Amino acid sequence: MDTLILESRAIAWSYDGAWLRIEAHGQDGLRLRASAHAERPASPGALLDVATPAPVVSREGAVARIENGRIVAEVDLQGRVRFLNSDGRLLLEEKWRQRDTVTKFWTVGKDDVRTISALGIAGREFKPLSGEASRITVRFEPKPGERLFGMGQYQQANLDLAGCLLELAQRNSQASVPYVVSSEGYGLLWNSPAIGDVHFAANGATWTSRAAREVDYWITAADTPAGLVRNYAAVTGTVPNMPDFALGLWQSKLRYRTQDELLEVAREYRRRGIPLAVIVADFFHWPVQGDWRFDPREWPDPAAMAAELKAMGTELLVSVWPTVDPRSENYAEMAEKGYLVRANRGVDVQQEFLGNTRFIDTTHPGARAFLWDRLKRNYRDNGVALFWLDEAEPEYGAYDFDNYRYHSGEVLAVGNAYPLHYAQAVADGLRDEGEREVVSLIRCAWAGSQRYGALVWSGDIHSSFEAMRNQLSAGLNMGMAGIPWWTTDVGGFHGGDVEDPAFHELMVRWFQWAVFTPVLRMHGHRDPITPPAEPFRDGVAQCDTGAGNELWSFGEPVYQILRRYAGLRERLRPYVAGLMAAAHEQGDPLMRPMFYDYPGDERCWALDDQYMFGPDLLVAPILAAGITERDVWLPAGDWVDAWTGEARAGGASVRCAAPIDRIPVFMRAGAAVATAFIDD
Repeated sequence: MDTLILESRAIAWSYDGAWLRIEAHGQDGLRLRASAHAERPASPGALLDVATPAPVVSREGAVARIENGRIVAEVDLQGRVRFLNSDGRLLLEEKWRQRDTVTKFWTVGKDDVRTISALGIAGREFKPLSGEASRITVRFEPKPGERLFGMGQYQQANLDLAGCLLELAQRNSQASVPYVVSSEGYGLLWNSPAIGDVHFAANGATWTSRAAREVDYWITAADTPAGLVRNYAAVTGTVPNMPDFALGLWQSKLRYRTQDELLEVAREYRRRGIPLAVIVADFFHWPVQGDWRFDPREWPDPAAMAAELKAMGTELLVSVWPTVDPRSENYAEMAEKGYLVRANRGVDVQQEFLGNTRFIDTTHPGARAFLWDRLKRNYRDNGVALFWLDEAEPEYGAYDFDNYRYHSGEVLAVGNAYPLHYAQAVADGLRDEGEREVVSLIRCAWAGSQRYGALVWSGDIHSSFEAMRNQLSAGLNMGMAGIPWWTTDVGGFHGGDVEDPAFHELMVRWFQWAVFTPVLRMHGHRDPITPPAEPFRDGVAQCDTGAGNELWSFGEPVYQILRRYAGLRERLRPYVAGLMAAAHEQGDPLMRPMFYDYPGDERCWALDDQYMFGPDLLVAPILAAGITERDVWLPAGDWVDAWTGEARAGGASVRCAAPIDRIPVFMRAGAAVATAFIDD
């Protein structure tokens, strides 16, 4: 029996109820879907419906072939798949070790013989669960020497992910964005929001979904890493235009307790002559979780507050949590309409922070509309332009993913898409209001979140040099995974005593580095912490407050350095605006690994402690205490030390001085950005 089917835009295979389908999707892209269950119409996942050239579909003997630009897929009679580029070079192939395999698989070059194996290992494996879900495993053959990047944000120093085991799940400070870029010239999107993991092992990559109906992934080929990122952006979307005001300094702390306190901080920035782009009203400014409005006892006139800030050139950002307390004015209606996440077992309490709460179900279109209605009524109509979508994973009190279900399905099957729909709720609402420059600060993301204006920050990280080191790799891999808007809490979130000289050093080094990231943003829960005057009010637990976290909060020597770098960020605005335009137009990350701009330099593929901020700035942050000099690799070309103006020839490593007030930065010779480093 012939198991292969050729169509005008796809090739397919089926046998004994199992099926496989590969179709062209986007420029230089192919989408593979396969299942042991009956075929159904495809769910888009992270993919957009985009224009796609007509592929070339053909067959030669026992092999069907589809070619779309630079990417080619081949399928044999037993349904085994491999991918090549348009030059015929093997990019990726499934790993099969089964008794019934034919001796000769494909012939490439001299000999490509797969001997019959007794292992019984399948390249695609479906272990049935209840209903039509299966535990799905996909295995690929190893590629010796392969380097892998992207996949989102993980709290580790690894930039190259080869050898890493990664959980495909959302947690506080972890964002699963499952697009991987390979040094072999392909990019692969695991187009499933299911909870699972991927192991990029030396003996082959293994992708697993704990509960899904089908395999679904998209693969592309390009000659450069930039081409792979741009191809991916073309099928999942790019960020909107970043509003110009957002390019400066953002000020936040945990937390400004009152309207007067927040306004006084903004006024002090103005008195000191430091431009302030954004100031934040953090969490628990509301009466009860799920009310989504200011408590009038501390925030009596939000409209006047927003207007005064705007007159100073500062936008107000407000924190939004997805938690809903049963005492909230919105709880009864949301519960009645099915707008809240539900538990499969036990009591419906999903988080216990200052109250027993449930999460709004952002996968429900009605819940998204309900949330925006409250945000518009209580914030937007009072002049608030920006929203901080916190707890976006969401942060379950216990990450028992099998115990929760959403409107769109069991969390095991769909859970990773929660932050995408959270961002979508606000983006859709703002766009209905006519807003096009949408930006929402959010603590998590999935593939495609970027198109909803997601500015992802790296979560509640520790105040330490080790955490800072991890954030560098996290930010670079987020960019390679198609999330170009990314930021951190400068100085870390947990800890950091404002009187501690060791923390002062960390704050200076982190702030210097943050100037050369997409968004410069102060935030943190600083020591010493002030407990609430009333632990409970109206029966509702009250939140504590950290110490000051403004530029002047750490002593005069630190203030002078931070102020100088804040001024540099202001002078970098035109350059950063250009990078934001490139991110919007074609998906280029603002901060990217060295190989992004220098793929032909083998040394750049191994560098993980320096990076390019756009095409013209090479940044080498200081990532440990007590360091006052470091080595920097300059790729081929002419370079200029941004601080001294000294010319340097590329293709060599240079030793750079890094006193406490200097982060090593080099510019491409002749770059217009050089004027930003002329201190007023």
